[in-house]
Amino acid sequence: MFGIRKAWERELDAAVDELVAADTLAFGGVGIAGTLLPVTKAYHRVEAALGDHPEEARRQLDRVLADGTPAGRAYAATLLERIDPAAARAAWTSLRDDPSEFTTFVGCLMDRETLGNYASQRLAAA
Repeated sequence: MFGIRKAWERELDAAVDELVAADTLAFGGVGIAGTLLPVTKAYHRVEAALGDHPEEARRQLDRVLADGTPAGRAYAATLLERIDPAAARAAWTSLRDDPSEFTTFVGCLMDRETLGNYASQRLAAA
């Protein structure tokens, strides 16, 4: 019975896999219809898991920071801000010089951003 994973663990794993592969950073609906992207839904699932299963969710965030795309690492550091501000600051600091780019959405506005610039903005706002 040790191999059977609970539904929340499978859902968290799937959401984290989505964040690891993320190519777009969007925290709300995008476009005229305000559609939630699959990666935004995954972000919200991981965010909920931080409240329900904090230890496992925190461990998974470390995986996204280590293995994720630039957008995935930005999602992970943002989630860390909610539970461990010092760890989030360390994550943003380590990402500050990363020249990798990703797509951002704020409502209907799509843009490109470097992870380093985004991290610097988050540090300045903290």
